[in-house]
Amino acid sequence: MARGRVQMRRIENPVHRQVSFCKRRTGLLKKAKELSVLCDAEIGVFIFSANGKLYEMATKGTMQRLIERYMKSVPSVSQPDQAEDINPLDAKEEISMLKQEIETLQKGLRYVFGGGDGDQMSLDEVLVLEKYLEFWICNIRSYKMDLMIKEIQLLRNKNNIKFSLITLDVEITNIMPLTTTIPYPLTIHNEIFQL
Repeated sequence: MARGRVQMRRIENPVHRQVSFCKRRTGLLKKAKELSVLCDAEIGVFIFSANGKLYEMATKGTMQRLIERYMKSVPSVSQPDQAEDINPLDAKEEISMLKQEIETLQKGLRYVFGGGDGDQMSLDEVLVLEKYLEFWICNIRSYKMDLMIKEIQLLRNKNNIKFSLITLDVEITNIMPLTTTIPYPLTIHNEIFQL
């Protein structure tokens, strides 16, 4: 039984997409391993799923050793001024810094909403919390200004429509002649001006 040609586009059904991802990932890793065995090649494969899960395979040795070999073989990547050094220690430091920031923000929220349980915040924690609050206030004010500008524009559009209708009404009344049956005297008799 021959297979039909598969159209290369995103699979819309999430269940079918996940099944296809698992099957094709396994097939890709199997082919990489076969290529490594048949041709005595060093192969490293990174795969990130749609959920962000990492799948990796190094056929000979470790992935870290393959990355180091790659960095040595490509001169533009190995220069520190060309690209940022990504070091596992840097990643661990960044993770610990982010954990501290999250912990500080959670502690600040508990303190602000009265659930501090007697925890006193240090000066550094208060300064970090203040920095984030200022950032959030700036974002909120910017969003508020955008909303106000949109509202003003809507009001201007409504007023322009009303003004044009009023102008049209005034023009129509000016066009129509006034006709009356009361005669207007040419002279006004007034006792003060009599000679």
